[in-house]
Amino acid sequence: MVAAGAHRPGPLKQQNKAHKGGKHSGSSQRRAGGRVSVKAQPRRRLRDLSRVDRRHQALQLRRQRKEAVLVEKRSLGSRDGPPHLVVLVPLHSRAAAHDTLRLLQSRDSTVVHVGEGRAGSFALLCPRLKQRWRFVTAQAGDLHAVLDLAKVADSLLFILDSADGWDSMGEHCLSCLFAQGLPTYALAVPGGTDLPPKKRIDARKKLAKAIEKRFPEAKLFPLNTEQESSLLLRHLATQKQRHLAFRDRRAHLLAYAAEFVPGQDSDLVGTLKVSGFVRGQTLNVNSLVHIVGHGDFQMSQVDAPPDPLSLNPRVVKGQKRSQDMEVQDDSGNGTDEMEEDVKVLMKADPNKQESLQSEVVPDPMEGEQTWPTEEELQEAEASLKANRRVVKVPKGTSKYQAAWIVDDGEEGNQEDDDDDEDDDIDDDMMEEAVSQEGESSEEDEEPAEEECETMTVSECLRDDQYDEKVEEDEQMLERYKQERMDEMFPDEVDTPRDVPARVRFQKYRGLKSFRTSPWDPKENLPRDYARIFQFQDFSRTRKHLFRQIEKEETEGALVGWYVTLYVCNVPVSVMESFREGKPLVLFSLLPHEQKMSVLNFLVRRHPSNSEPVRAKEELIFHCGFRRFRASPLFSQHTSADKHKLERFLRPDAALVVTVYAPITFPPASVLLFKQRGNGMHDLIATGSLLSVDPDRIVIKRLVLSGHPFKIFTKTAVVRYMFFNREDVMWFKPVELRTKWGRRGHIKEPLGTHGHMKCHFDGQLKSQDTVLLNLYKRVFPKWTYDPHVPEPVPWVRSESALPVQEVEME
Repeated sequence: MVAAGAHRPGPLKQQNKAHKGGKHSGSSQRRAGGRVSVKAQPRRRLRDLSRVDRRHQALQLRRQRKEAVLVEKRSLGSRDGPPHLVVLVPLHSRAAAHDTLRLLQSRDSTVVHVGEGRAGSFALLCPRLKQRWRFVTAQAGDLHAVLDLAKVADSLLFILDSADGWDSMGEHCLSCLFAQGLPTYALAVPGGTDLPPKKRIDARKKLAKAIEKRFPEAKLFPLNTEQESSLLLRHLATQKQRHLAFRDRRAHLLAYAAEFVPGQDSDLVGTLKVSGFVRGQTLNVNSLVHIVGHGDFQMSQVDAPPDPLSLNPRVVKGQKRSQDMEVQDDSGNGTDEMEEDVKVLMKADPNKQESLQSEVVPDPMEGEQTWPTEEELQEAEASLKANRRVVKVPKGTSKYQAAWIVDDGEEGNQEDDDDDEDDDIDDDMMEEAVSQEGESSEEDEEPAEEECETMTVSECLRDDQYDEKVEEDEQMLERYKQERMDEMFPDEVDTPRDVPARVRFQKYRGLKSFRTSPWDPKENLPRDYARIFQFQDFSRTRKHLFRQIEKEETEGALVGWYVTLYVCNVPVSVMESFREGKPLVLFSLLPHEQKMSVLNFLVRRHPSNSEPVRAKEELIFHCGFRRFRASPLFSQHTSADKHKLERFLRPDAALVVTVYAPITFPPASVLLFKQRGNGMHDLIATGSLLSVDPDRIVIKRLVLSGHPFKIFTKTAVVRYMFFNREDVMWFKPVELRTKWGRRGHIKEPLGTHGHMKCHFDGQLKSQDTVLLNLYKRVFPKWTYDPHVPEPVPWVRSESALPVQEVEME
C-alpha cells in the first residue's frame, strides 16, 4: 500500500528515448552479457598498476638497457671478445698516419706490440687493463680499401691536418663513409707544435669551427705526446658503439692471415685458408661466405688455431722480452709451431650446405601443353617445301646456313622490326647511331687507302689529346641539352613521318587513369624473369630470418673466437690482392642471399654531382657488403601500384633505382658511382635498399602532341599529332588532354593527312597544346657484373659545365 501524500507522475511526464546500442566498442561487451575475454585480463592488470609499481618497472627496464651497453663495452677488446679494431683514415695529403702509429706504439712496458707483416698494421696488448686493440691503416686515395675496412671496423680514427682539416679527397671519402654508414669515430690532430701557444689555440678554434658541419659536438684529440695517445686510447675503449644493421645480423671477419692451397686440377683455383676473429653473429660452416669484391663461395671446414693476440700467451719462463717480441712478430712461424694445437671445430655437411646456384635454369618447353602429332609434322614439312625459294649461295654452303641468308628486301624489314623493338632510344640517339654506321661503312669500303696513309704521331699528339677533351665537352653539352629538354617537355616525342604511328608505338597502350587503371604484374614478362627467384611474401621471410638470428638458434663459431676458414674454389687473384696489402673482408650470407632477383633502391642525388645521369647507363653499386656494376632504371617513388619511368636522375626528388642483382635483406645502404673515362669513380647518389620485388610495375610514358588548327565552342580540329587517317582511327579510343587542363576525345578523322576533329569539355585556347598519353611497362636489362675495376685516386673534376651556361636552341 502506497503511503499517503506520495507523488505520482502525471500524463505530462517527460519520457526520454531508450539508448540504442550501436556498433561501437562497448556494444559487443554489453551484448556478451558481462562476459570478458581472456585476453583483456593482462591489459587490465597493467592499467591497474600503482604509481610505485610503474616506477619500479621503468627502473628495471632502464637497468637492463644500461647493463646491455656495459656488457657490449666490456666484451669489445677483452679476453673473450674480438680485439678492438681501429681503422686509421687520413683525410688530408699532409696528415701523416705513420707518426700517429709510432705514438700509439710508444707505450710503457705493459703493452706488447705484435707486428703482422703488413705495413701500417699492428696490435696493442695491455694485460694490466685487460684490453687489446688492432690498428689498421687505410691507404690514402684507395676508396675500396677505406669502404671495406669501414664495413668491419669497431672505430674509425680520422687523422686531420692541423691547419685545413681535410682536402677535397678527404671530403669525397667522408661523403662515401657517411652514406655507407659511419661506425664509432674519433678525430685526431697530430702536429701543430711549431706554432706559438696563442696561435695554436686560435688554429684549434678555427679547425673546430670548420669541422662543426660534418661532426657536430665532436671532440678533437691532439696527438703529439704519449700522454695524449693514452687519452685517445681510453676514449676509444669507453665510448658508446654505433651499430650498423647490415653487419650486426651477419657474421663477418677481417683476415689476419691467409694461405692459398692450389687445387689438384689447376693452380689458378684452390682452397683459401683465412684466419681472423669472428664478429657480429655466430658463423656456421654450412652457410655461404662472400669475399668483398670477389664473389660468393662455400666453406668446407672451420678450425680453431691458437689465438695470436692472447692476453695471457704461453711463454717459457725466463724468456727475454726481445725474444718474446720476435716470436710474436712472426705470426706465420708461430702458427707452424702450434699446428698440433689446431682443433677442427666443424666440417661442412653436404646435405645441409647452402647451394651456390644463383639463377634458375629455365625450361623452354615448360609452357608447352601439347605435343604436335605426326599429321601436324607432315603438314609443317609440306608448308616448308611449298615456301622453298632459290637463293644464290657460296659454294659449300649447307642447307641450314642457306636458310639464314636473306635478300636485301628482307634485311630492310628486319631492321624496321629491330627499330620497333628498341623504342626506348630517342630519335636523336637513333640518328647518331645511323650516322656512325654510315661513316663506318664508308671507312670499310676503302681499306686500301687507310693502309697506305702515313702520319707523324709525335708532332700532333698534344693536338689529338686536346681534341679528345673538346669532344668530351661537346658530348657533355649534348647531355645537358637532353636533360633540359626532358624537364621542359617531359616524355614528349615527335611522331615519325616515315613509319606509321600504329606500328612505331604498337607496344604501348592508353589508360583511363594512370593511378586507378588496372595492370596485371604477370603480363608479358621477359625471358630474364624465368632466371630469377621471387618470394611469396618477402617481408614475412625477412622477419622469420631475423627472429631466428635474435633467438641465436644457429650453431657454429661464436663471436670473439679466432678461427681459420677453409674457403673452396677461390681464384688465386684473391690471394694476390691480399699480398699487395689490400684488406680481405668476409661476410657470411643469410639464406637466399646468393640468388638473383629484382632489387629496388631508394636513392637521392648527391649534391656534389651535377652532371646528367641517364637511365640505363652503367653505374657502380655499393650495396651493403656487395659491389657490382649494372645499368638501372629510374622511376618515381609513390605509394601507387604503378610508377612512372624517369629518363634522368632528378636532383630535386628521391627516385627508385631498379636492377637485377643478388638478394639482400634490408636494411642496407647503397652508394651509386659513375666511372669517368680516366678510371675515377664519382659519387652520384646515395640511399638505401627499398625492397626485393619483381612485381613492382615501372611504366614508360610517351606523350604525342598536336596543335589546335580550328577552334569551336567545345570542338577543335587538331593537326601534327598524326600524319595519316589510319593512325587517327587506331588511337581513337585513347583519351586526350591539354596542357591547360582540358579533357576530350577523338570524334573522327578529317581528310587523309592526319587532321582530326576532337571534342573537349570546354573551349580551347589558341596557345594550348593537345596531348595523347601512351604507356608501356619496361624492365631492367640483365647487365649485372660482379667485377668492379679498382678506382684511380680521386681528384675533383674541373671540366664540368655549369648548368647556367647551357642554352637551348
